[in-house]
Amino acid sequence: MPKKSGINIWLRHLAVAIAYAVVYGLVRQLSFSHWAPFAGLRFSALLLVPYRYWPALLVGEAASLAYVGIECADRFGWLWASFFMIPPMLFSMPLVRWCRGAGRIFGVHNRTNISVFLLATLCASLIWATVNMGTLVLMHTRPDEVIQYQATAARYFIGNYIGVLTLTPLVLLVREDLHVVGLRQFLRRLPDSRLAMETACLLVPALALLVWLASGAAGPATQEARMAMFLPVAWLSLRHGWRGAAVGGSAASVAVVLAMPFHRDNETLHAQVFVAFTVTTMFMLAARIAALREGEERERADARLALAVAQRNVYLGELQLRQTSHALEQVSSAVQASYTQLLGRLRCLLPGTDERSYYRHAAITQHRIYRLADSLYPLTWGERGLPAALREGSIPRALDEAGMVYWCRIREAGLRELSTGIHIALYRLAVEAVALACASRDISHLQVQLRCGAFAGRRWAVLRVDSRVDYEHLGRVRWDEVLPVLGGSGLGLGAIKDRAMIFGGKVRLRPAGNGQRLSLILFEPELA
Repeated sequence: MPKKSGINIWLRHLAVAIAYAVVYGLVRQLSFSHWAPFAGLRFSALLLVPYRYWPALLVGEAASLAYVGIECADRFGWLWASFFMIPPMLFSMPLVRWCRGAGRIFGVHNRTNISVFLLATLCASLIWATVNMGTLVLMHTRPDEVIQYQATAARYFIGNYIGVLTLTPLVLLVREDLHVVGLRQFLRRLPDSRLAMETACLLVPALALLVWLASGAAGPATQEARMAMFLPVAWLSLRHGWRGAAVGGSAASVAVVLAMPFHRDNETLHAQVFVAFTVTTMFMLAARIAALREGEERERADARLALAVAQRNVYLGELQLRQTSHALEQVSSAVQASYTQLLGRLRCLLPGTDERSYYRHAAITQHRIYRLADSLYPLTWGERGLPAALREGSIPRALDEAGMVYWCRIREAGLRELSTGIHIALYRLAVEAVALACASRDISHLQVQLRCGAFAGRRWAVLRVDSRVDYEHLGRVRWDEVLPVLGGSGLGLGAIKDRAMIFGGKVRLRPAGNGQRLSLILFEPELA
């Protein structure tokens, strides 16, 4: 069994080495001095492949380079070939090891640290350019061939740097999404992604037009067309952060190369330097934007959590009021039973008028306790829901007993789909609104309207309380009877706004005719 396990380990290493050698060799065929996508492949492999397979990567890269070195040894010399076959990956391994360890390039929740990535890209490009220049110095050249080492070093650095920026950010983007949602969900979401849609519909056509202009169609403005390739990158970065910079930078890098008339074109090199600078700047800006956006999302999540806690506290408070209301009902029944039992025993000692007076006082006491319990938690609400509480509960009873005119209009379509918390808030807000309208003692008619609906998948409810005055009727209103039994807090408009804000609502109070209108809207709590 251990022998078979050892064979499987060697086979896995061999498969990694062969796969990397094949892919590296194919990508190298697309590369030249100042555009090296194989550098992006090398850097991506070091970032993502487990450490135990790094020796296999070294073997694979060495094998791919050995093929080229042996083939060109007769022309450039065996000393050059020997050093050429040493994989540059070897010299960047300590850097990548630091990035994955102490540098924390993959930070909290496996998110990519763009600052560390850019620093590592710059250092790795310098290392590989130095290795390439060291190999170039050992090359045998013809006597009439002059090598411009300074320009060549610049090409090597730009080629490695922009090669990493072309490929590695895309790999990191896909890796981060796969870590969050998995492969199936990633493929399912890809057609609906705004980044993918804007890339296909806007970025690619814009770059295709610029490539056509930069290929000579623009005449004297060819170089300006190359330089303008940074504009779609900047636009996409500002919209989608470093993800937009990754996609836009890769597309712009490929577009610059496609518009290149020949390999050693200096104008193309200048455009690549400009695009590399732009992409780097966009990455830095996008990283800052992402940090700010993450802070905003955290604050938004904290606000949602605070609202959810407040909503739960409101619900618990209503449960306590319901228990108190039930306890008062039991007390009312006990008081009635005690009065009846006491008067029954004292009937022979009391005159008839006193007995009727005691029975009347007992009935009034029981009624007051009932009204207090009903104002705390309406019995009709618990039995038949919010519409019955607004039409037949403590509000209409108190207003009717005080001599006021009251109407209630409810569109019940969609009302049952609202949560219990919204029902509780609507009733309490209706009580507060009626109490606010009655506090001025200059109204005689009240109308409550309630309707519900949905927008963008989120349900809402609108409550409107209209009050007006009829001076002939106003004199018959008994204010001392209505205000104590409504059950409102009496804290005014501020309390209404505070309660509405718990459910993301807004409140508006304005004059309407010879009265006033209070309107408010509440939203169904968002699911966390």
